[in-house]
Amino acid sequence: MLGQRATFFLMGLLFVIGCEEPAYEFDLPATFPSPRVPEDNPMSDARVELGRHLFYDSRLSGNETQSCATCHVQALAFTDGRAQGLGSTGDMHPRGSMSLANVGYAATMNWSNPVVRDLESQALTPMFGEDPVELGLAGMEETLLTRIASEPVYASLFAAAFPGEAEPIQVANITRAIAAFERTLISGNSAYDRFLAGESEAISDSALRGAELFFGEELECFHCHGGFLFSSAVDHEGNVFDQASFQNNGLYNLDGRGAYPANNPGLAEFTGDPADQGSFKPPTLRNIGVTGPYMHDGSIATLEEVVRMYAAGGRNTTEGPNFGDGRTNPNKSIFVNGFELDDQGIADVVAFLESLTDEAFLNDPRHANPWTERPRE
Repeated sequence: MLGQRATFFLMGLLFVIGCEEPAYEFDLPATFPSPRVPEDNPMSDARVELGRHLFYDSRLSGNETQSCATCHVQALAFTDGRAQGLGSTGDMHPRGSMSLANVGYAATMNWSNPVVRDLESQALTPMFGEDPVELGLAGMEETLLTRIASEPVYASLFAAAFPGEAEPIQVANITRAIAAFERTLISGNSAYDRFLAGESEAISDSALRGAELFFGEELECFHCHGGFLFSSAVDHEGNVFDQASFQNNGLYNLDGRGAYPANNPGLAEFTGDPADQGSFKPPTLRNIGVTGPYMHDGSIATLEEVVRMYAAGGRNTTEGPNFGDGRTNPNKSIFVNGFELDDQGIADVVAFLESLTDEAFLNDPRHANPWTERPRE
């Protein structure tokens, strides 16, 4: 017969097992695989809700003027409409803010950094990075934690998100919660998706012609922008291949040997290989109609200009500091060869790209600012 202490232990164990939170279920389109989730940051509704509050909280900048959402606006598919990101202290970033739509499926997290592979690690750069300053929290870890602890709502949110931890308000838990929220930013209900699901009138005849061109061998767009993500740089649960991808699209050629502007050398900044100059991650094309201006440095204003640049096989800059013919860049992707397309064909491709906009995602209240409902103190 069990002693009293052992009996109480077993009863408590059974209670914990019985009350264990069920596995988190992503709200996924039928054609999407499950996102990869780190073992040390399991998903939960409580963790996602905490992350949403943190994502929109300006306490996460040194001078309390910006939040993650400043550079990642929901209505713009979590971009900011700028050619280049602007930090909380006025520092201009050399590259634009990437869309967070389906970011949980990204093989790498930045335009050209091959090392940062998960959202938890990525969050540290805007928070604590110094070149350029983004949120500007370098050296302010304790200040950040004090600020967060001073907001009454966070006591319950952190306790629910990280049950059993004596002091859950920690920097590591802040990044885990933000990452959990970002993994829920799933976009897969565009007009084109609805067309593929059988809604024949979801897209125009022009967009349908554009899709045929986009996925054809003459334009070859799909090689870098294919699959459910419309990007070759994709990862997900069950994937066994490293699908990190960086491509040179012939945007610059400053010296005739493939040079890119010094502040944007691309993958070469990390590998030291001159052949990697100008190689950047192919971004997702989902919601591309609302994420302009385009390219890593925001140097192309419209989708029509983007298509015309690819039709030319790269960009020929005829004057100014970036003078050079990107069409002859020796590092250019083998898929950027140029193609013949009349004005109607260009309009058709643009119509297809615009059909990738997911209005439900851009207006989903689950991703919206929670502080508008509950003002911060």
